[in-house]
Amino acid sequence: MIRNVLSIAGSDPSGGAGIQADLKAFSALGVYGMAALTALTAQNTQGVSGVHPVPPQFVADQINAIFADIRVDAVKIGMIANAAIAEAVADILEQHRDVPVVLDPVMIAKGGAALLAADAVDVLTTRLLPLATVITPNLPEAAALLHDAEARSREDMARQALALAELGPSAVLVKGGHLEGDESPDVLASSGRLTWFEAERLPTKNTHGTGCTLSSAIAAEIAKGLPLPEAVAVAKAYLATAVAAAGQLSVGSGHGPVQHFHALWADKEGVRK
Repeated sequence: MIRNVLSIAGSDPSGGAGIQADLKAFSALGVYGMAALTALTAQNTQGVSGVHPVPPQFVADQINAIFADIRVDAVKIGMIANAAIAEAVADILEQHRDVPVVLDPVMIAKGGAALLAADAVDVLTTRLLPLATVITPNLPEAAALLHDAEARSREDMARQALALAELGPSAVLVKGGHLEGDESPDVLASSGRLTWFEAERLPTKNTHGTGCTLSSAIAAEIAKGLPLPEAVAVAKAYLATAVAAAGQLSVGSGHGPVQHFHALWADKEGVRK
């Protein structure tokens, strides 16, 4: 049976992040993707120039329409935009506690633009984190959620992962991509235990949408029945290959997207791209 996964997130018209990246990752990993939009953005590979939030009630209407008709095997939450949308999403998901939730706390774009209103951080923390099967913050996001300084070491990462777990999510994956050095380790805190995922830093600027893609891949694997941390390991392997193959694409002049369909698209001379 093909599993159904719902993404609740913002739109990226350039196709590299947000809903567009989520749907690509879902398709590449063999699940049926659905999407409820929380915000429209004006952005490209060079940055975000505008954000237009969807009215909270209409966000709720989209999600309710899905649950009223379609079996949902997992939910991925990305950009929430503001406190009212966070409240609306939480109100609905509290009625569907049996559905796994992967929460990617999208707060800041790669170019530095704020993607989450300041008043939404507390709502995200108190309402949505306790509903999550796993949350996937990067180092700046983990620090913002904890009102703490950004982690500079593995010890800091481990401490913050355990601290975030105290806020209610079943598991926390703190991503170490912002650490300095040649390594990019992630740490998973689950049931009081820490699991490290080691990775070398890939020398590329094509990292647009990596966070969206990883969280969507984890949601896809959980929907297919894979437990943590196996779902994280599979998702990370998929993303690493997608980043490594990003050079196949020619999209924009800034932080380019990853190649979600690296296993499906031919990369040969003479093939139209």
